[in-house]
Amino acid sequence: MIELYSQPTPNGQKVMIFLEEAGLQWKHFDVSIRTGDQFKPEFLKISPNNKIPAIIDTEGPGGAPIALMESGAILIYLAEKTGKFLSKDARKRYDTLQWLIFQMASVGPMFGQANHFTNVAKDNEYGRNRYVNESIRLYKVMDNRLRDSAWLGCDEYSIADMAVYPWTKMHKDRGVDKDNHPHFMRWYQAMEARPAVQRNNAMAAEIRTRMEKAAEGKEAVNIYDTKDNAARLAKATNR
Repeated sequence: MIELYSQPTPNGQKVMIFLEEAGLQWKHFDVSIRTGDQFKPEFLKISPNNKIPAIIDTEGPGGAPIALMESGAILIYLAEKTGKFLSKDARKRYDTLQWLIFQMASVGPMFGQANHFTNVAKDNEYGRNRYVNESIRLYKVMDNRLRDSAWLGCDEYSIADMAVYPWTKMHKDRGVDKDNHPHFMRWYQAMEARPAVQRNNAMAAEIRTRMEKAAEGKEAVNIYDTKDNAARLAKATNR
């Protein structure tokens, strides 16, 4: 059994997609970062960096439970556990891993900052321009890659595709379409046609609604206040 401690952010959905694609038995445990669940002692034992997602595999290596944080590490672990979506061919494997890390190092951080300065820190024109423009550049990187490869990692569907897809759902907001990014759009439509991805999208909406209802009336945590977040972590881990 895979216990997924998360909420349906792009990083949370990466893991959900893998679990659905692989047909593993799993359960979602809601962790509301808006109400401070990430600072609870029981969650910090699983994810010391107080970030989602995190998992517990109740049947880990040697049959003993194992806890993992960081979505990229979780995807690699699950791929190696199941023997799926990470090729055993050395060239394909490393191609896949480099595009997985491309998501973790570039797509996730840059798209996240673009969304922040577009939707939250709206008065910061410099930040908005810097990260929106970098996001547009990254879409072109993906389009160029997908001109020459059926999938992002290699010629096989892989954890690289699962990692990138949830971050690209707002491509229309960046002016990305069939005319200027035809190869990306071909890939994106192929992703959306996959039954496991469709199940993920439906579950993500259901989980989001459930968590929003559960958060009603609770004090909200400002996840953008890094000083406050540091103080909360220090308090939660003070011994």
